[in-house]
Amino acid sequence: MPITLTESAAERARQYIESQPGSPGLRFGVRKSGCSGFAYVVDVASERRDDDQVFEQFGVPVLVDQASLPHVEGTEIDFVRRGLNQEFVFRNPQMKGECGCGESFTTRDDLPD
Repeated sequence: MPITLTESAAERARQYIESQPGSPGLRFGVRKSGCSGFAYVVDVASERRDDDQVFEQFGVPVLVDQASLPHVEGTEIDFVRRGLNQEFVFRNPQMKGECGCGESFTTRDDLPD
């Protein structure tokens, strides 16, 4: 299943990518963190790695490393504005639960750490 971007997420990602000429796209993945297990990582990619899977939507490449892919496969990335706040929001079908503060999450038990 691909990683998808909403139009608003693609526009915001494009702004970040254009601020760093030569970037191959947006890097999306996970890292171990918090009380629940994982936190999302979203950043402008500095390079394309050999193990990256690349998903492209609205002309924005999203690079996901193989270790992160099982934890984020099928995720829709959105960018929302709520009052004065704005943030990326992730709709992840692999997510099983999240901590009370929303900083970390767990995925299905059958996925590797």
